[in-house]
Amino acid sequence: MLDVTRLRVIDALARLGSVTAAAKELHYTQPTISHHLARLEAETGAQLLQRAGRGIRLTPAGQLLASRAAEILGRIDAADAELSAHVGLNAGRVRLASFSSVIGSLVPRAVAALTERHPGLQIGLTDTQPPEALEMLRTGKIDIAIIFRYDDTEPEPPNVRLHHLLDDPLHLLSTSQGQTLSSLRDATWIAGCPRCRVHLLSMCAKEGFEPRIGYTSEDMVVMQALVAAGLGVTTSPGLALRAHRADGIVASELPVRQHIYAATYGEPPDPPATAALLTALVEAAAAITA
Repeated sequence: MLDVTRLRVIDALARLGSVTAAAKELHYTQPTISHHLARLEAETGAQLLQRAGRGIRLTPAGQLLASRAAEILGRIDAADAELSAHVGLNAGRVRLASFSSVIGSLVPRAVAALTERHPGLQIGLTDTQPPEALEMLRTGKIDIAIIFRYDDTEPEPPNVRLHHLLDDPLHLLSTSQGQTLSSLRDATWIAGCPRCRVHLLSMCAKEGFEPRIGYTSEDMVVMQALVAAGLGVTTSPGLALRAHRADGIVASELPVRQHIYAATYGEPPDPPATAALLTALVEAAAAITA
C-alpha cells in the first residue's frame, strides 16, 4: 500500500521541481526527501526519477504517480473538511471556483444567502477559468467549480457531476446597430480564453470566415472598453453585461447559449456544506433569470 507521506513528497517534487524546494515546503531535510523517494520506488517497482544535469526530473511513471498523488491528497484534505462539517453547518468550510461573469452577478447573491443562513461557515472563492477550476476540483482544492459549456464542448472528466444553473445568451458587442457575425468578417476581434475562443472560431467558420484577432483579454471590463473605443468587436455572455456595461457599446443577442453548471466531484451525496452552497447557487440562478 502506498504511504501518504511519500505521496506528499512526490506531489511536492512535481509541483516545485526540486528536492530543495520540496524539503523546505514539507519541513524535511534533503536526505529525508531522498529516502522517501527511494522507498517509493522500491514500493512501486518503478523508476520515478532520473537525473537531469544537476537536478532531477520525473519519469513518465513518476508523472503518472504524481498526478494521482495530487488527486488522492486533495481527497484526503477535502475529507477533513467534510467530516468537520458533517455534524452541522455552524463550522467548516466550502470552497468555490468560478469565472468572472458569474462572480460579478450570480455568486455574490448566492454567497450572501448562504452566509445569512450559516454564518459560521467559511466560504472560499477563486476567480479562474473552467479548465483550471475543473483541475482544482479533481485535486480536492475546491468543492464546487462553476463552468460553462456550449453544445459542442468536449465532455468533462470522469467523476465530475454537473448541476445545471442557467442558460446564458451570448451577445455580439460593437459600436453600431444591426451588426451580425457575417457583417463583421473584416473587423478586428477581441478574444477571451481558449475555451471561449474555440467557440468564437467555430461560429465564424460557419459564417465562412476566420476572425482576425487583434486583442486578447479574459477581463470583460477591458474587452468592453476596447469595443467602446472602437478598437474591435467581441462576444459577451449576458451575465457579464449584467455585471458591467460600458457606455457606447451595442449588444446584439446571438442564437447561442452558454450552459452554466455547478460541478462537483465524486459520487453523491454531497457533503452538507457543498449541498448548501449548491442550493444557494440554484436559487440565485432562478432569481436572476426570473
